[in-house]
Amino acid sequence: MSDITRTVIVVGSGPTGLLLAGDLATAGIPVTVVEKRPHKVSNLSRAFVLHARTLEQLDARGLAEELEAVGRRLGRFRLYGRLSLDLSTLPSRFNHLLVLPQYEVEKVLERRARQAGAQFRYETEVTGLTQDAEGVTVQVSGPGGGTEALRAAYVVGADGMRSTVRNAIGLPFPGRSVIRSVMLADVRVTEEPGELLTFEAAGDAFAFLVPFGDGYHRVVCWDRGRELPDDAPVGLDKIRETTRRALGRDFGMHDPRWMSRFHSDERQAPAYRVGRVFLAGDAAHVHTPAGAQGMNTGLQDAANLSWKLAAVLNGHAADPLLDTYQAERHPIGRSVLRSSGGIVRAAMARRPWTIALRTASAAFLDTVGPARRKALGQVTGIGYRYPAPRGSHRFTGLRVPDVALAGGGRLHEAMRGGRFVLITPEPYKVGADREDRLAVERWAGDRRTTVLVRPDGYAAWAADTADARAIEAAVAAHVG
Repeated sequence: MSDITRTVIVVGSGPTGLLLAGDLATAGIPVTVVEKRPHKVSNLSRAFVLHARTLEQLDARGLAEELEAVGRRLGRFRLYGRLSLDLSTLPSRFNHLLVLPQYEVEKVLERRARQAGAQFRYETEVTGLTQDAEGVTVQVSGPGGGTEALRAAYVVGADGMRSTVRNAIGLPFPGRSVIRSVMLADVRVTEEPGELLTFEAAGDAFAFLVPFGDGYHRVVCWDRGRELPDDAPVGLDKIRETTRRALGRDFGMHDPRWMSRFHSDERQAPAYRVGRVFLAGDAAHVHTPAGAQGMNTGLQDAANLSWKLAAVLNGHAADPLLDTYQAERHPIGRSVLRSSGGIVRAAMARRPWTIALRTASAAFLDTVGPARRKALGQVTGIGYRYPAPRGSHRFTGLRVPDVALAGGGRLHEAMRGGRFVLITPEPYKVGADREDRLAVERWAGDRRTTVLVRPDGYAAWAADTADARAIEAAVAAHVG
């Protein structure tokens, strides 16, 4: 098998593309990242929160501690004035939000991808794409204006809302603009907010404010009565005034390091796979900023797709495994569209009956534990599960927490390197042909359930009692 038939081209070097490239390179897959922007750190990024499920994925790659050291933890957040959601009850060692700029995430993910062997081509724009039964040909224009054809077995478009890859494979991007003329800035403040993350609306104004921990706060605000084009100038006075109307005060904002304006859409591609081409992140779905779920959803896309591509390209699984990417991730993208959009629509309620409904919903979440846990599970990502075959064990498709293992280790540590992990009370010897992609561990306690954990942290198979033959059949089916 030639190298070309094992290669992957990732278009886009945002967090989604970088995580995917790092995973593939770690698995020994030759991967090239194509990015039309110059190679530089930009603070003009909108994303600023990592949720619990994403932190768990990063922990399984040995990256969470480094990011936790530079970010700021958020133990709760407030919505609609009265609803305060406490994250300390999350069943995760990351029972908080981590607030940090997107570029900090990108720096860590890029370093990992480079160290694993991923190649980068900056100032290189995709101008066309064709595919056949053997692979994909990508036409690119380089920094000097010259054109070139790149060839790979698969291509992943992680190139954002205006994805060239998505357009090249003819997929529509249905949806609509939900919020126009959103203003955002990084500012210093003279008054620290009482809440670490404050989200509120009043009349035609809404705003939220969150600290980065480096002396700056990110403010995002919108005046529904004054919507301007994205390229219209943004003034600090207008940001202060809109924030005062929404939050009651402007916290003494001053010294912005940047200000911008954008519009927020709700859109989703009908398919995440067309032949040998995949979409991930904002190329596949975009959401409102409410709930700060956009970057997190994209990173979860990458974690789901990367191990499947590696398994197929390394000859351990057949092509139909790649179809499960669509089956598992598309419904979650749709769910995030609904939940993030619902937060914004509730915050901007104007009619008396919609305001009353919002108040009742907030009171319900505030007092009913199961509803609150479900809402937190959706926002933080830990509550999602993937479809399981009929007759499967109840654990199949569930996220497996970072459980303690015999010998003092943790599941996330055992998963590093992109491995499956078999947690079993029964002896099982790993063959030499699987040593690099399967770890066998025992529970720290006396649990008897056997669970095979996928490289993205979800249960591939489980059994309350299992002998060596059943375990071998499950390992052969899933690990290859």
